[in-house]
Amino acid sequence: MAKAMLIDVNKCIGCRACQVACKQWHELPAEETTNRGTYENPPDLSADTWTKVIFKEFGENGTLRWLFRKEQCMHCTDPACVNVCPAGALTRHPSLGFIIYNRQRCTGCGYCVEFCPFLIPRMDKESNKLLGSGRMGGKCDFCYDRVSHGLEPACAKACPTGAIKFGERDELVIEGRERVIELQKTHPDANFYGEHELGGLHMMYVLDEHPEIYDLPVNPEMPAAATALNVGEWTGVGLGLLAGAGMLGAAMVARARMIAEEKKNGKE
Repeated sequence: MAKAMLIDVNKCIGCRACQVACKQWHELPAEETTNRGTYENPPDLSADTWTKVIFKEFGENGTLRWLFRKEQCMHCTDPACVNVCPAGALTRHPSLGFIIYNRQRCTGCGYCVEFCPFLIPRMDKESNKLLGSGRMGGKCDFCYDRVSHGLEPACAKACPTGAIKFGERDELVIEGRERVIELQKTHPDANFYGEHELGGLHMMYVLDEHPEIYDLPVNPEMPAAATALNVGEWTGVGLGLLAGAGMLGAAMVARARMIAEEKKNGKE
């Protein structure tokens, strides 16, 4: 029943339709940026940017080519962020596997930022100004509201090349392995990333180069300190589905009609 997304970087053309779709669906504002001499924009994830495409120039043996990778929360099966959150603001859906964030519960401790092996969470600078103590900014929620109504995540639907595929995790693992075998005929360093890392990621990648070239840790691990700070041992905060349901808040209600209309029109 666990869901996942399989991202084939070799099929990505850097169009950033996934970025736009994420912003549109979650009603996230654009960010003011400046020309930094690169097509990659915005420069980083933030409270208002939950997914972005990383642009890299890769040169080898006198050749130069663009590499693209969609970056977002990796939705780990064994998530350090959930393990260390003292307020229950981060929870993992027990069957689907998504890591969902309840901003209203966040106390701004910053543990999720400190302990994430993928360096994904960002503190919200605006909340710091308003509240005197920052909160973690929003992050990819796997379009939980869409998925729970039988729709695919917005980013996967918007991808024009099929570089992002959504489905049952077990099936995507098989597909990912097969795709790597095929890709190795022309890219000998091709590899499948996410099958086993941190208990298995729900954002998995077919890579045509080594993980570090795509700014991914080769062997991501749960930090020892994160294990020591296990929230279940020192707060008693429940991390079940009921807590996760509250995380959708008013945003899910506001988009319920959009979901119904999309299914009615057969746009899926």
